[in-house]
Amino acid sequence: MRQVKRADMVINTRRSLLKASGFGLLLVGAPALAKVTTPVKIPGRQIGMNHLHTSERIGLVYARGPVYLDPALDKLNVFLRDHYTHEVGSMDPGLYDILHDIRNALGARGHYEIISGYRSPKTNERLRTTRGGGVAKRSLHMDGKAIDVRLPGVPLKDLREAAIALERGGVGYYPRDNFVHVDTGKFRTW
Repeated sequence: MRQVKRADMVINTRRSLLKASGFGLLLVGAPALAKVTTPVKIPGRQIGMNHLHTSERIGLVYARGPVYLDPALDKLNVFLRDHYTHEVGSMDPGLYDILHDIRNALGARGHYEIISGYRSPKTNERLRTTRGGGVAKRSLHMDGKAIDVRLPGVPLKDLREAAIALERGGVGYYPRDNFVHVDTGKFRTW
């Protein structure tokens, strides 16, 4: 199971604060509790998305350094909810890292267009039995570990190749339906 660092961690001692901060802080105060007088600026990772089924848009910083930001993750969970049932799942933050890295590798500036994020088991079964195939019985969408996207201004083939080059998770190519599937499962392509 993947461990996710969250923003709700507390650093209590001067030693742990020094270890966590590197050399960017000036510490003053009592030995039991360190006080920070100069904040360290940690670069944020951001993501922007437009949902094609709900017409909603989102753009936010979802992580700073190794720490995922809970309020941002909560907003992304709601944004990527099952658009058929409105059920909200818990998306794997590693998906956002993959999308962030793909976009950077391509030098793209646009927001991802979302075809599908979280999918409830009920929705997955309905799609699997009514779409003539193409929907896995045990889809990673149901675990919040998969997303179907395209990136305006980027040829679908290039999006696929950038995802494959990362060798992180699964990459499915659906040119007829105009999207690329990305997931945080084991590395594989189809």
